[in-house]
Amino acid sequence: MRAVAGVFSVLLLLVASPSPTSADDAKPVTAILLVARGALRDPYFADSVVLVMNNLGPGPVGLVVNRPTEIPVAHLFPDLKRLAQVHDKVYFGGPVELGSVWFLFHAANAPEHAVRAFGGIYLSADRALLLQLLGREKPMDELRIFVGHSGWAPGQLEGEIARGDWALERAAPDAIFKRKSEHPWPTPQKPNRSTS
Repeated sequence: MRAVAGVFSVLLLLVASPSPTSADDAKPVTAILLVARGALRDPYFADSVVLVMNNLGPGPVGLVVNRPTEIPVAHLFPDLKRLAQVHDKVYFGGPVELGSVWFLFHAANAPEHAVRAFGGIYLSADRALLLQLLGREKPMDELRIFVGHSGWAPGQLEGEIARGDWALERAAPDAIFKRKSEHPWPTPQKPNRSTS
């Protein structure tokens, strides 16, 4: 847990990280949801639902959408006093680049510094855009913030799907913003029972 706290203390700075290309010049993105099957025992992905997008890198890139951390969004932005009343948590997006911050949000029109994931849902890592969204009257309305992301080498995810590790679902906003998240990250440790 201390390692997680260390990662989040770095995130307090919310250093600008490489941002996906803008909505205007990006290739079309295809998004699907991967739902981990019971046999998948990977500690990062067991019981996970992952929004996976193509054309963001050499292999598929995704965000785990159902693994909230214990860290409130307000802890990322200690200077934004109005967020102190916000109880939403930062989500674990995946084990790649845990020092990066990504976010998914709904928008009626394509904003700058974001790529369209599907429908009216956009992905970005742009600090100025995130601060703009957090300045709204309901800052977390159709907004989810993630640390880290998920990624696969070319051909790796296809192999996992063929092996039966994942079920595929159509990407839908409700799966991201409304589905109940019951699998916190990191997974709570079971108490050690010693026999004496």
